[in-house]
Amino acid sequence: MTYTPRIDVDAVSAIDMHVHVEKDGHGHLSLDGELMDASAAHFRAVENRTPTVADLAQTYRERGMAAVVFTVDARTNTGHPPLSSEEIAVEIAVEHADVLIPFGSVDPLRGAEAVRQARHLVTEYGVRGFKFHPTLQGFEPNDPTYHPLWATLEELSVPALFHTGQNGIGAGLPGGRGLKLRYSNPLLLDDVAADFPGITVILAHPSVPWQEEALSMVTHKANVFIDLSGWSPKYFPKELVRAATGRLRHKMLFGSDYPLLTPERWIEEFRNLAADEGVLPGVLKDNAAQILGLR
Repeated sequence: MTYTPRIDVDAVSAIDMHVHVEKDGHGHLSLDGELMDASAAHFRAVENRTPTVADLAQTYRERGMAAVVFTVDARTNTGHPPLSSEEIAVEIAVEHADVLIPFGSVDPLRGAEAVRQARHLVTEYGVRGFKFHPTLQGFEPNDPTYHPLWATLEELSVPALFHTGQNGIGAGLPGGRGLKLRYSNPLLLDDVAADFPGITVILAHPSVPWQEEALSMVTHKANVFIDLSGWSPKYFPKELVRAATGRLRHKMLFGSDYPLLTPERWIEEFRNLAADEGVLPGVLKDNAAQILGLR
């Protein structure tokens, strides 16, 4: 079954651009136990750490919000079998299209198979974009090896959401469990945005320690946006606060990183940062609705 959104944009208070499916209906987890525990400890997660699609739908319906949800396919780099983006899309299409928006995930290290799967996820399952995590997946996004994948996403006119900056997965473990932060430097994505201007590139999270680089990209390129997930807004770098509540408000997207942060906590803290209430509608909903084709 192909996903078609049934979200009443005017009725929801916000669109959360960054929500993780951590467990499927078979009980399989998106990460192995060590990485799952390390990320939970890093973020001091207090809610259900391993929500299913059904759990997320209930959570966001109760809160009167919509959410973009996804898993991450990092099978080659981690050796851990991924959750199925196809199953996630079907479950949402059947039961939860009023509140959830499925993004797919493919493993770039799988080459031509990743390209084939990406096309199939859009044309046969109706996913509305893709999530990539260069550090967890172990790849440099600007390597020409991945040009066929980016060309396919450009052809399909779907956005690509990339983890950037510091990483809670592997945090505190010896060697970070071998995960390399440099792959998540946002400047690697500047090449992608320049070479494939038809792709909407979304930089996930405050890109610490490369925040100024990320803001330069957003200023320079019309097709680059920032999803503000993964940090409590009270800890945002000052330069990000100035941009998100000022001249770059139209390039900013609300994201929580749920279940690691709750959306209501994020919104309350961001509201405290924004002296102008006029900032909120765009950041919380309108910018995302435009990118996702919901308006």
